[in-house]
Amino acid sequence: MLFHNTLKASLFAILVLFSFYLMLIIILPYSGGAWNIDFLLTKQHIIHLRHYRWAFYLHIFTSLYVLLVGVIQFSAGFLRKWPRIHRRLGQAYVFIILCISGPAALVMSFYSNGDWNARLSFILLSIVWWWFTWRAYQTARRRDFESHGAFMTRSYALTLSAITLRLLQYGISSWWYLDPDLQYSIVAWASWGLNLAFAEYLIWRKKGLPRQQNFVESE
Repeated sequence: MLFHNTLKASLFAILVLFSFYLMLIIILPYSGGAWNIDFLLTKQHIIHLRHYRWAFYLHIFTSLYVLLVGVIQFSAGFLRKWPRIHRRLGQAYVFIILCISGPAALVMSFYSNGDWNARLSFILLSIVWWWFTWRAYQTARRRDFESHGAFMTRSYALTLSAITLRLLQYGISSWWYLDPDLQYSIVAWASWGLNLAFAEYLIWRKKGLPRQQNFVESE
């Protein structure tokens, strides 16, 4: 069982690290400050808005941290060996989402591509992401680590929705032709709805595990 859990954790870490690498490739071109590249080409009508530019750059660069650090935070071995570092990394994760990346995502969501349906999806995603992260912080402060692990699982599942969004966009556009607004609405809702559903499944499954095994898989 220990080998099985280690294998699953290793595969998950490899997948997320590879996704982090892909996100890094996507984000690096924006480090030069150009406004007429890649995704920003679709935002030329609002790129003059200073608050949007601030939100965009703050969100994409800080989200790299929360994407990467989540892999470490869910490692039981790391927690046992370096609990203080685990706590500090977690505090930085929470601070970035609550004070920087989450609010920036909410600002961006009001200007998202697609129709009002897609825009509503991103607004709700930003709010729920912020709320789950806040609840993870609260439960850790109360030393309710079982609830803390559950809320962190939900929070990180929504962090990973950025990756799911791009995978769904590629998959749907490769296999089906849909009206662009309809396609983007489907992708917008599914990118975090599927992740959150899977997170709830993991939380439900862990409740039935023995206490020691539950700790290993949820931290």
